[in-house]
Amino acid sequence: MQSANMLLRKIVRSSVLPFAAQHGMKKDLFPFSRTLNLSLCLKQDKSYEPSEKLDLDAWKKVMKSGLQKEVSETISEPKELSSLAAAREVLEMWRLAGRLVPENISEEQLKTFMECPSKSAKKKYLKYLHLKELSKKSRMDKKRERRLEAQDQASKTDETKKNSFIYLQSNTMDRTYNWRAAQSMIFGQPLVFDMSYEKEMSVREITNAVRQLVMSEGCNRKSEDPFHIHFCNFKDDSLYHREFIKQYREAWDKLLITVTDQCYTEIFPKDKLIYLTADSPKVMKAFDHDKIYIVGSMVDKSIKTGVSLARAKRLQLETAALPLDKYLLWSTGAKNLTLDQMMHILLTLKDTGDWKKALEFVPKRKYSGFVNKPVKELKKTLDLINTLKLGKGWQEVQKQFAKNYPKKYKLK
Repeated sequence: MQSANMLLRKIVRSSVLPFAAQHGMKKDLFPFSRTLNLSLCLKQDKSYEPSEKLDLDAWKKVMKSGLQKEVSETISEPKELSSLAAAREVLEMWRLAGRLVPENISEEQLKTFMECPSKSAKKKYLKYLHLKELSKKSRMDKKRERRLEAQDQASKTDETKKNSFIYLQSNTMDRTYNWRAAQSMIFGQPLVFDMSYEKEMSVREITNAVRQLVMSEGCNRKSEDPFHIHFCNFKDDSLYHREFIKQYREAWDKLLITVTDQCYTEIFPKDKLIYLTADSPKVMKAFDHDKIYIVGSMVDKSIKTGVSLARAKRLQLETAALPLDKYLLWSTGAKNLTLDQMMHILLTLKDTGDWKKALEFVPKRKYSGFVNKPVKELKKTLDLINTLKLGKGWQEVQKQFAKNYPKKYKLK
């Protein structure tokens, strides 16, 4: 009987306990195994003695050691990985549900998603990441399209360059422009910008004036026969100086122009100086290559009339105004032009001598067209015709006016 009990104990230990430890069964198996063992023993030998009790404490130790191994294996995995995996599963479920979820999300973004305090905050954060991802994709697509277009254009231009012209690089053009400007400083006709109007302007007006002067310098440098530009009455650490440094930065000291604090009357003879001002009673008829023209570096939105004319009279200089009324049918606005427009007009006059080509740089919103005769003569003849009321020659006069003048001036 003792041998049978020993055999039964071995069978139970070899079958039940490893099975429970292998499948992670809990303590519920202990009473079942105990009753099974005791019932088998009682069936075989009813004369069971309490001295032959099974060592249940040893079984409990064996079972606890098996369960602790499995628990330790599961706990040994980092909690962060399990939580990140759970968060990724949640994101995948939301994506399948049709919510705005980004396709690719990093671990840092996933951690911030988990740290959101509420469900609505998580939705908003995922929507933000989704929109950010879409904008990034669109930018990448645009860059790809631009690159493909640039490649196509480059291939087309390469084909044309083989049989047509020589391609000049931008640095070569810059060298050419700089060489022309350097030659103008030796042989070119001087053009003076009067920088003595700082007190008559506000800070904003000075900024606009400097921008116009920068455009004027660039236009002059790119012309075939540039002027030798002089900035006279220019003071260091003035508002002009500060704005020029903001615009040019390091290139300010490399400009091929003359900057001086002296007045133009101290540098050039007075009989060669002509001050260009819209308030002058004398109209400029033609461009004189032997004269030195002065342009006031002033931008005034309030249109302060007579400031530059008074300065020229005080210095006893000759003045002149552009013949705007002679060639243009002036409609609206003041007859003051910007500094860069003056530079374009003077350069065109210097190269061609044609007033119509030069005055094309006047904004078209200020005039309605060109005329063949001066506007003053037109008004006089119109008044004369309206007063006399010519009889038979009326149709001939009307045809002549239709040829010379636009529809704005009609005969009554």
